[in-house]
Amino acid sequence: MISGIGTYFALSKRTTQSFVKERFHRLGIPLLLGIFLLSPPQVYIERVTANEYEGSFFSFFPHYFDGFYLEIGGSGNFAFFGHHLWYLLGLLLFSMITLPLFLKGRKKGKKSEEFGFFHYFVLPIPLIALALTTNNILNLGSWGILFYLTLYIYGYYFFSNASLKVFVRKVEVLTGVLSVLSTAGYLIWVIYFGFPETVSITWALFMALRVILVWNVLFFIFYLADKYLNFSNSTLKYASDASMPFYVLHQPIIILLGFFIYNLDWEIPIKAVFLVVIAFSSIMIVYHVIIRRNNWLRVLFGLKMIKDRR
Repeated sequence: MISGIGTYFALSKRTTQSFVKERFHRLGIPLLLGIFLLSPPQVYIERVTANEYEGSFFSFFPHYFDGFYLEIGGSGNFAFFGHHLWYLLGLLLFSMITLPLFLKGRKKGKKSEEFGFFHYFVLPIPLIALALTTNNILNLGSWGILFYLTLYIYGYYFFSNASLKVFVRKVEVLTGVLSVLSTAGYLIWVIYFGFPETVSITWALFMALRVILVWNVLFFIFYLADKYLNFSNSTLKYASDASMPFYVLHQPIIILLGFFIYNLDWEIPIKAVFLVVIAFSSIMIVYHVIIRRNNWLRVLFGLKMIKDRR
């Protein structure tokens, strides 16, 4: 959703060529880094821990290109979507697929109507339909790819509207209550009954509940962000730059550290604290000391190059 909003404002101040160039820089290069450098160790660790491969990482690396890795437990190894970086691939594809449509609308200069209760109640209906019919098609991050594409388009056409700020203040209590109730219902359902595995009325109700949860939490987060995070300072600017390198590095480092402490005779809480503290510290040190100071590394992690102040 936020990516769709960002696309709206990016296209309003960039040419088509600069927009495409920026997308491939910010999304494509980190994705390639993940596919060819960060994903192979993760696949190797999965194969070793599942007793599907014996040998060193260097002997495994040529086998990384054997078949496509589609999901955990899949027979192939090549993670063409970069494992946890699937979002970058999805967003890159969405940006290119929808660009002609967005540009056509921009040329006509048509302004979207103000966001209101009609949009709030009607727009989730296609999401529920997609959740019921296409959730198993290219499922990434627990939702179908068409579900994400719809949210992206919603972000561009509806959530980029300035009237959204006014609307989220009107529905703060409603979306807050529904967020709490739907989250509680979801957790209780999963804990006591598990995920519905076959298509049925129960499964349909469960999927509808998930969409209601997502929809209202989105609105409530936008309300909280507008009320409490509508400012900027040096800390937020630093964190904004660090967010992409952090996202790219977090899973490989967590899995690598977890692999080395897996067989240690430590209590689970100790392992958890160690993993969180060391992983977070390692990522931030690598970013602060190495990545942010080197222009070539900044490019690899989707950041803008810094100009030589001299």
